[in-house]
Amino acid sequence: MDSKSSPLEAFSGEALLVLALGIGGAAFLLEHAIVGWGALAELAAAAALIAAIIAVSVRVAHHAEVLAAKVGDPYGTMILTISAVLVEVIILVILMTGSNSPTLARDTIFSAVMLDMNGIIGLSALLGGWKHGEQPYNDDSSKTYVAMILTAMGISMVVPEFVPRDRWQFYSLFTIGAMATLYWVFLRNQIGPHSYFFNYSYPEKKTRGRRSLKDEPLVPSIIILVAGIVMIGLLAEVMSLFLTDGLEAVGVPVALAALVVAAMSAAPEILTALRAALANRMQVVINIALGASLSTVILTVPVIEAIALITGQPIVMAMTPIQTMLVAITLIVAAINLNDGETNAIEGMTHFVLFATFLMLALLGVAAG
Repeated sequence: MDSKSSPLEAFSGEALLVLALGIGGAAFLLEHAIVGWGALAELAAAAALIAAIIAVSVRVAHHAEVLAAKVGDPYGTMILTISAVLVEVIILVILMTGSNSPTLARDTIFSAVMLDMNGIIGLSALLGGWKHGEQPYNDDSSKTYVAMILTAMGISMVVPEFVPRDRWQFYSLFTIGAMATLYWVFLRNQIGPHSYFFNYSYPEKKTRGRRSLKDEPLVPSIIILVAGIVMIGLLAEVMSLFLTDGLEAVGVPVALAALVVAAMSAAPEILTALRAALANRMQVVINIALGASLSTVILTVPVIEAIALITGQPIVMAMTPIQTMLVAITLIVAAINLNDGETNAIEGMTHFVLFATFLMLALLGVAAG
């Protein structure tokens, strides 16, 4: 029996996209009425649209996984992380246009790094460690990622604190060039001479007739992937108005929208990483979590800095002292935990506790500012 699905079957299974499109259409048509109903109605509409965006993001991630399965690592993981970061950048830029917060981009990048490095790695290593004990991966990848993240965040989110305000344009131009150069060199080596850094050979599992991602048709996945990203942009456009107005009306700092953006973009990654950890494939978790953290910093910062230069309005990218402290602790713990090619539940718990600390500080209103 042929386990491959036809293109028609691939499109017919996208009920989540249809549902999300319906929610977005209803919100667009009722936009003025919802605004007139007050803050609670706006927040409820924002929550529905966030759920719709996450649903679309899950489907985008699935079809990115199909492409990843067909091309293999490290190209596959690169497709996954770049598609997730593209979703995050689209949502962030749309929110920035409707918000007057100069720290929204910084807080979003910080929240994404906390979610990826502590939330995803912490929960995955914890659950995977309980099930499998020590889980192997290629430690060349973790060492490379951590060094790159430290460099990128230091240049773009620590040093700006010491740049004179009247010369911010010069440093913004430098940052754009530095991030582009870092990513070009990293990408060139990731898919070239050092591609083996990001791969680990696991024994193949027998599927016993079950359809694998490699059996799904390529063209429908590409079409749905592109269409899904466009849908996310349209849904985010409607959602941004409800979210920012609703948060301001109830007295909640708009900066908390940064955590919402990070959570929306990270949702598919979390599901993919957890499945990989429970299947004893920790290399996938490392590539997703650290690759997403690096891509978030190294791809988002140039876009935000370019917007600042074009509009002539400086954007605050320097982290607060407490953000800098949490990032420093996270990178130190990651450098210690991820240097031996194996993870376990204890290491997972250390990262998960750091993630819980971030959440607590966010609820107390001191993780952003």
